[in-house]
Amino acid sequence: MSHHFSELTMRVFITGGTGLIGSAVVAELLAAGHSVTALARSDASAAIAKAAGAGVLRGGLADLEVLRTGAEQADGVIHLAFSNDFSSPDALARGIAEESAALTTLGDTLVGTDRPLVTVSGTPHVAGRASTEEDPLPLDGPVGGRSRSVTRALALASRGVRSSAVRLPRTVHNQGRGGFAGLLTDIARRTGVAGYPGEGAQRWPAVHALDAAVLFRLALEKAPAGSSWHAVADEGDSVRDIAAVIGRRLQLPVEPVPQERFGPLGPVFATDQPASSGHTRITLGWEPTRPGLLDDLENIEA
Repeated sequence: MSHHFSELTMRVFITGGTGLIGSAVVAELLAAGHSVTALARSDASAAIAKAAGAGVLRGGLADLEVLRTGAEQADGVIHLAFSNDFSSPDALARGIAEESAALTTLGDTLVGTDRPLVTVSGTPHVAGRASTEEDPLPLDGPVGGRSRSVTRALALASRGVRSSAVRLPRTVHNQGRGGFAGLLTDIARRTGVAGYPGEGAQRWPAVHALDAAVLFRLALEKAPAGSSWHAVADEGDSVRDIAAVIGRRLQLPVEPVPQERFGPLGPVFATDQPASSGHTRITLGWEPTRPGLLDDLENIEA
């Protein structure tokens, strides 16, 4: 099964194709010979997609008819878009509701086609050990709605959709930017302290965006219906170690700060949440080759 997909070039429709992760995925797909159409809400996004060599379909995640058209015209769909507005619980809830409707539309359009639908979620937190691909996503908590959307998409495996989920760690990085580590960097710049919640011993997994992009392509080409994969290169860097590099690069003090200072993400930031990717590496032949997080954070400009 694994071979006949990869020899076919596919027309791929992607949402979120111009962000940090999406732009890496678009480049990876094009390099592998696939053609890509990217959903673009703004002129700026459309220009980024065109410059990368992708076609453009204008619209946002709320434009369900546009999403339907994109999915109908494609041999496969990769869904990455998310509002990423964590400013308040309401904003987060709105983003989750918008994504849920979008993913439902994409999935329904592909029913009965056996075409791939690659979705994205986070790696789950499991107390006391690194989470694996077998662990279920948490369906409650601040981002439980996202997990429910992804779980519904995976259930379409029984209705003729080759759905899969790439679970991303809390930090997907490129040139020192991105993910939770990037948020810590932004907060450090703003507050003058490279702060971390709690004792700083909690571990966060990470992956380089260019390595994650390869896994999205592999999932598109050959993941079986209903499967979940872990895009994890670093199983878990301690938040204290992450903050130490940020502080050194920005020449700021490194110290613990109350988790309340991190807003709605405080409890998530404080959680120990290592994750492994052994099954993904063996089964799909994924092998991360890019710099790990602590090395990549050396690219932060003071």
